[in-house]
Amino acid sequence: MGKSRVLITCGLMLVGACVPLASLTLAAEVVPAPETLKAASDKTFTDMVNNRCEKCHNSTDWAGSLAMDTLDLSHAGQDPEVWEKAIAKLRSRLMPPAGASQPAQADVDNVVDYLEATVDSAAKEQKNQPVGHVPIQRLSRNEFAASVKELVGVDVDPKQILPTEIEVDGFSNIAGALVISPSFLEQYLSAARKVAQRAIGEPVAKMENVFYRGGGGGGGQAGPGSPTQLTHKDGYPLGTRGGVSFTHVFPHDGDYRFNFLEGDSIDAGLYPRGMETRATMVVLIDGTEVARREIGGAEDLALADRDGPKGRSAVIAKVSAIPAHVTAGAHEVTVTFIERSWAESNDPTGSGRVSGMPIIRDGVQVVGPFSPLGLSLSESRAKIFVCQPKQESEETRCAERIARHLATEAFRRPATDADVQLLMKFYATGRGEPGGFDSGVTELVIAVLSSPDFLYRAIRSSPGATRPLSDFELASRVSFFIWNQGPDEQLIGLANKNQLSEPAVMKSQIDRMLKDPRAESLISNFATSWLNLGTLSQIEPLDPTFTAAMRTNFETEARLFLESVLLGNRNVTELLTADYTFVNDSLARQYGIPGVYGPQFRRVTLKDENRWGLLGKGAVQLRTSYSDRTSPVLRGEYVLDRILGTPPTPPPPGVNTDLSVHEGQPPATVRARLEAHRANPTCKGCHGVMDPYGLAMENFDVTGKWRVVDAAAKAPIDPTAELDSGIVLRGPPDLRRYLTRRPEQFPTTVTKRLMMYALNRELEYYDMPQVRQIVRDAAAKNYTFAALVTGIVNSDSFRRQGPEAPPSKVATKVASIGAPGTNATKQ
Repeated sequence: MGKSRVLITCGLMLVGACVPLASLTLAAEVVPAPETLKAASDKTFTDMVNNRCEKCHNSTDWAGSLAMDTLDLSHAGQDPEVWEKAIAKLRSRLMPPAGASQPAQADVDNVVDYLEATVDSAAKEQKNQPVGHVPIQRLSRNEFAASVKELVGVDVDPKQILPTEIEVDGFSNIAGALVISPSFLEQYLSAARKVAQRAIGEPVAKMENVFYRGGGGGGGQAGPGSPTQLTHKDGYPLGTRGGVSFTHVFPHDGDYRFNFLEGDSIDAGLYPRGMETRATMVVLIDGTEVARREIGGAEDLALADRDGPKGRSAVIAKVSAIPAHVTAGAHEVTVTFIERSWAESNDPTGSGRVSGMPIIRDGVQVVGPFSPLGLSLSESRAKIFVCQPKQESEETRCAERIARHLATEAFRRPATDADVQLLMKFYATGRGEPGGFDSGVTELVIAVLSSPDFLYRAIRSSPGATRPLSDFELASRVSFFIWNQGPDEQLIGLANKNQLSEPAVMKSQIDRMLKDPRAESLISNFATSWLNLGTLSQIEPLDPTFTAAMRTNFETEARLFLESVLLGNRNVTELLTADYTFVNDSLARQYGIPGVYGPQFRRVTLKDENRWGLLGKGAVQLRTSYSDRTSPVLRGEYVLDRILGTPPTPPPPGVNTDLSVHEGQPPATVRARLEAHRANPTCKGCHGVMDPYGLAMENFDVTGKWRVVDAAAKAPIDPTAELDSGIVLRGPPDLRRYLTRRPEQFPTTVTKRLMMYALNRELEYYDMPQVRQIVRDAAAKNYTFAALVTGIVNSDSFRRQGPEAPPSKVATKVASIGAPGTNATKQ
């Protein structure tokens, strides 16, 4: 019988008698390894294909460009590309299509187990199993920022200095999408120059004037725009209230002045209400007080009130030109007020509004340096200047040491003599400038940061064959995976001794790296990208109670929660099942959690089971809503894509997907509008799968509040949803139990996404047996995050490079990919 190797692209779903979730028999054991698997027989598999799949997928109809009657079902392992697609569709019940006759859930599970075992056994027997190829790639802007921070100690905002990345499935580090153009290169070179100048400072002092805007407002009253100006702010010294904090790069050792601009910068408006009460302003640098000033009280109030603009300027002058001696480099500057007893407020109304308290409305101006004294050894200069010449004759030898030191770390391998000689040409050019030695080193640093050896990552290929990564390639790959930057001295040292490829050595390095603070990049770059929680600013709810602070609370809660599970090395399924979260007083009120006071975030146990795990987080609910309403479609799509790992097929062109209530129509619940939409058989094929997951979360509004009534339709919310398998979900707890009914299901999704992030490429069918082996091995360690990371690093997909392949799927996507998380249609 001839064999077809084309891919399955159709959808797949399940229908049957209504089965309450509580009566569903859940898998109690991990799926065993293929060689010991006691799963469905060949007959169970062939019966499902012959009686269900071939009705559409046959050599006459060719649904989804697939004819299963041309496949040898007795040797399914010979067609892994086809059956991996089928496994993914079956796991998420995307096949058979919604509305078609559905097999029982137990039969689907058995066929999935059978196919996985068959494909995995065939892969194990294959001598030349394919290995993916990763082309040369430039550093992403996040990788660039992290690398220069480690290399020269300079913090940069990559979104401000480098162009926007093209994302693939939310990830900005996929090699095929990291294209380069003259415009990109120009911006990277410009960023390299700025970084070098900030790291070393100005060899020749220049007067600077920089203004840092604050977050004031409110005229000294407690109101929607100003509560943080009247209360303690996180990160500020205890016993203070309000203020402005920022990091300023001081270009030179010397004296600086801190000013407030004339006008209303210290709340001295037409009626200077903020001057009613005397207050003490303090200026701190790196947490150490350098100055304090008194402002407000009867004298300042009378001056500002009596003399108008001139008087207000005189009041501002009292707290301007505040002097401080500061060394070169980046320092945190905080300007705040010492807290005083609220009982002393002169507002007798008891209304909760506090008057007469000075606040910083606009921000702080930094001017200097005055009387420059040179450049001391700042943190960034200490990373660069591994030696200091005492006389001119020592300068060249010291510059060579600096060049070799920086190049070794930046190029992710030991620097060669040729590398050093090339860099010294740039040093010589800068040495002739007025800044002398420092100017020469500045040019040297720019050359390092502009070098292709720094800006690009490459793994060598062997024509027509796979090859193991060298120790240096392995050091670079594992470092960018876990830290989002190049390897440190210890990794390079082990690679130089050819020891890093040894399993025991690599295991100890993974353990070390996961405990390092730099591993936080797995949260900020991997987890938030996978879960699409890094783009909350794209949603601006029309809810009048929504504020920017609420969005920040959602982001903080999500980050702390992800850290607690992933970097806390817990079972990754706890991302769905954990009965705790992190809240401050504001977020606790949003969630209806009593007994939480103060702006600090702390861990709390959740008594309300609806709030457990990711599905109870405000960040997820905001991300999966529109500005004016919730969307069960977006929420259902989120569950299929981010949780189950199988994104649904986009709607066909020309299909009407507008669920808005148009003028003249009576208000209707979102559920009612979706039911009318699903009446169309074309729509039901996908919506029959997605909508039930989203409807189970419909009690959460756009901002994560729990509700029982649809305010627009003035009708009760019914979260009950029936899956095509016949399983009934009655809210978030049922949905969570369904998603975790097979213990390996969610760890498999995590592993697939994590492996894609680690390899810098999309996964192929031949990667899936390794994914399943990683998950099986992790079962013995309770599916901890560290076990998944270790399994990925030890896999052939990670440790080997395949031959150069034809242009990947990514190349065809690049031209059409838009901003992450955007939706072309509104449903």
